[in-house]
Amino acid sequence: MKSVRIGAGLGFYGDSWRPVRASVESGNVQYIASDHLAELTLAILQKDRQKDPSAGYTRDVVPMLLELWPLAAERGVKFVMNAGGLNPHGARDAVARAFKEKGYTAKIAVVTGDSISERIDELQAGGETLAHLDTAADIATVRDRIVFANAYLGAAPIAEALAQGADIVITGRVADAALSLGPIMHELGWRWDDWEKLAQGLTVGHLLECSGQATGGNFGSAGEWAKVQNFVGLGYPIAEVSEDGTAVVTKAPGTGGRVTFDTLRQQLLYEVHNPHAYYSPDVVLDMGTLNFDDRGNDSVRITGATGAKRPDTLKVVAGYHDGWMGTGMIGFSWPDAYLKCETAVNIIKGLMEERGWKPDEINAEYIGYNSLLGANADPAQRDNLNECFIRMTIRTTDKRMADGFGRLFPWLGLSGPPYVGGFKGVQGAKELLGLWPTLVRREAIEPRVAIDVEAIA
Repeated sequence: MKSVRIGAGLGFYGDSWRPVRASVESGNVQYIASDHLAELTLAILQKDRQKDPSAGYTRDVVPMLLELWPLAAERGVKFVMNAGGLNPHGARDAVARAFKEKGYTAKIAVVTGDSISERIDELQAGGETLAHLDTAADIATVRDRIVFANAYLGAAPIAEALAQGADIVITGRVADAALSLGPIMHELGWRWDDWEKLAQGLTVGHLLECSGQATGGNFGSAGEWAKVQNFVGLGYPIAEVSEDGTAVVTKAPGTGGRVTFDTLRQQLLYEVHNPHAYYSPDVVLDMGTLNFDDRGNDSVRITGATGAKRPDTLKVVAGYHDGWMGTGMIGFSWPDAYLKCETAVNIIKGLMEERGWKPDEINAEYIGYNSLLGANADPAQRDNLNECFIRMTIRTTDKRMADGFGRLFPWLGLSGPPYVGGFKGVQGAKELLGLWPTLVRREAIEPRVAIDVEAIA
């Protein structure tokens, strides 16, 4: 029975590609599906693009491919990656320049058509409301501040790019799992309305999209995480998908971590609102019918996914300018570390009041007490901390206020509570980008999707 073997690439912009090397060298994979974009990554890339119009893609794509392509090319391994971000052609051009300098050859495909920032008026004129997905707010409230807007495309253009002979497919915004589902559809030739098999493929893509999180990274609690072996050499997941939809998830031989029912179950439910209706551009997955058969030795067989017809709309996420953030941080040691931080907060607020500053929002986190736990922090621990850091942020439309906020903190070194340590320095204002999720009919998006394949020689 025909099958395809796919290895996970990155799980986010900045993730390590060192484990990918093991998958290519000894994992017998045919494809690497590399997810460089989290929800917020496009906002980061937009800030890059504002400084340099040729930027806007994830810069890790170049060093990653320079290191891995020689290994992959000699084994026939192909890459599918959403590293194009806001500028897929820019990513392809950067990779092409680097490949030419090294003498590498490859056919690189670029998938575009996800960006709709220049089409908002046209889409509204065509009947798209672009109302906020969660609040139903009118997009007019942010329209003149929007700096990017991208639809989540599905797996079809990736499969088409591979059919055109691409060795490397660089996309902009696509659904994370589509990076794996595209090669599966290309290799196994499933029908685009075979919802049960598409659901199996979506399951596999979802299990691979967060790299080491399926193989024991970021796993469990209450001591279970400590049983994971060899974090240093943690392998990334590999899935072999057969023509009938059956999948086996494993990892490269000799790598660290583990693949079990529990590590995969945790990843399966990651970022899932409704396990019985997990929406993607290609199919709606019901996870309630899945079977995970843990066969031991880092091998789990997956069957039983149920799928329903794909949605008629695609999710779009737009980013808009949402003011400025000012930041300050300073730490204090025992005794009374928390009380000293609390006093520092009151001093900073007093200095702001003296200046007549009224930011839209003030936030104070006590690192060492509640910066991670928030309202769930145990107050019994509060007054006996060995050390505590206060991190304060403000949100304001006034850039000068955000710029000046950090300058309020150095004065505390000699004129505030005792035993200061860990002053982080004065930080300038940072631009804030808000996110605007919405839905658009797929027929308003998909006719504009384009695939451009270029041979680099």
